[in-house]
Amino acid sequence: MPLHMKSPTSSEVARRAGVSRTTVSFVLNNVRDRGISDATRERVLAVARELGHAPNIAARTLAGGATGTVALVIPKAAHLYVDVFLSQLVASINQECHLHGLKMLIESTDDEGRDPGGFVDLVRSRRIDGLIVVNPSLAGRKHLGGIADARIPMVVFGAGLPDVERYNTCGNDTSAAAHKVVDHLVGLGHRQIAFVNFAQPEYLAVNERERGWREAMESHGIAIDPLWATHADLSAASGYRAMQEMLARGIKFTALFAGNDTIAFGAMRALREAGLRIPQDVALVGYDDIPLAEFASPPLTTVRTDTIGLGRDAMNMLLSLLRQDPGLQTLRHEQPVELIVRESCGASSPAVFKAAT
Repeated sequence: MPLHMKSPTSSEVARRAGVSRTTVSFVLNNVRDRGISDATRERVLAVARELGHAPNIAARTLAGGATGTVALVIPKAAHLYVDVFLSQLVASINQECHLHGLKMLIESTDDEGRDPGGFVDLVRSRRIDGLIVVNPSLAGRKHLGGIADARIPMVVFGAGLPDVERYNTCGNDTSAAAHKVVDHLVGLGHRQIAFVNFAQPEYLAVNERERGWREAMESHGIAIDPLWATHADLSAASGYRAMQEMLARGIKFTALFAGNDTIAFGAMRALREAGLRIPQDVALVGYDDIPLAEFASPPLTTVRTDTIGLGRDAMNMLLSLLRQDPGLQTLRHEQPVELIVRESCGASSPAVFKAAT
């Protein structure tokens, strides 16, 4: 927006959305229990984003001595270059911060030379009011407990966290989703299902996704060949290398579950270079349903997660914590996931399956 233009007012948002100014105020300030439907709330927020309405509400909504800044804690800054899920999440949270007059600080924890608990200093120094932690590592997990015990506003992504009752969590059950993938592939007749995880096992979400794969295989009475499982490192290039190494070892499998869609794209190239056809020789399933997934060749079967919605939900949870709403208990938000069936798995026709919760 040009500097000389005035910011749209709440009245303009109300007029465009077809609601009262009071409704706009309640929605933008995330006031609940006012009889406002989810559809109306979403319409007001969509109009506010479209008009670029950014109310300066931080000072009056945050509890005591607010800086108007929240931190998004990610494992490595380099992940932003290759992880589409993370990039979408950052964009969504940043948009919500802008909408509510807040600033977002991105802090990485696992970069070389960084202390995994370095983000704690942001809280101690009062440079931020709260934080959202994405894909915490095993090394950094111990620091989360101290922040939770100190009742510092924090939302952690992940449904399978140890001691989950201590944390405000947002995300989806990645283990249950992985189970759904295996169920689908077994239903298509596969029993040799390899798995290339999306990152190294130092991250909680990585271990949860693999746990779902293992438990599902065992539930179908399939003995897992230890060579069926390996780890990539978020990028398509790492998925390509992981698949090359698996093929070079002569491992026999008829289906592949890739820990995310980016890994699946890399694996696709390695499979084709080895003369293997998808899905005739190897059925392929990814995870995340990134925008490019439906344009793959063949279109990629994958687990859909609403990344933009997750960012919005996490930020709304954090706002509730920052306001110290009376009677607020530990918050949980588990987003349902869907298995989007396309041609890469060899199913006869596209379909959408809800993952069991």
